[in-house]
Amino acid sequence: MSRAEKQAETRERLVAQARSMFLDIGYAATSLDKVAIEAGYSKGAVYSNFDGKEELCLEVLDVIHREKVRGVAKIFSGDSDLDTQLDVFVAWAQDDLVDPRWTTLELEFAAVAGSNPWVANQLVARHREIAELVRLLVVDISQKFNLRGQENADKTATALLSVGVGLGALRSLDPKIDMNVFGEVVRTMIKASSPKPEPAEQH
Repeated sequence: MSRAEKQAETRERLVAQARSMFLDIGYAATSLDKVAIEAGYSKGAVYSNFDGKEELCLEVLDVIHREKVRGVAKIFSGDSDLDTQLDVFVAWAQDDLVDPRWTTLELEFAAVAGSNPWVANQLVARHREIAELVRLLVVDISQKFNLRGQENADKTATALLSVGVGLGALRSLDPKIDMNVFGEVVRTMIKASSPKPEPAEQH
């Protein structure tokens, strides 16, 4: 294994361990010492790959974001009809998309941005990237199924992100919150942009 490959493996293991701890016990309770020890490394290994806990958490969130976006894109890239894909999405979103642990981590880390301008700028940039990916997905779905949602895709993306984060935050406080609501909101918004039926011919 080359030096670059070994460093990449070390970084990957540190991110995986940090992800587990951030989600299980939270950002504040997770120390770089604990991450290093649990991953089988020294604290120096963490600092040779990341500037600090903030950068490590950003990397963890990046990994989670990529997984969520890939999951949604995979559902809507199939050949089945729109209703079937929406059914699959609703079922998937219930368990996977709006994870209360993930939302809690996002909110806890966002609080750090209040006293750290660098973190604030990084989070804003990432939010805009995710919003753009969701917008492109809305455009793609609209084109694929001949819907009218393309012109308002940016607003739709913002609304979907807001609902998802809000429900995730509520569920972190109240596990009984029905996450099917998010899937149904998506279904309603998609259906609302469906093309109007052709007018019946007059005889």
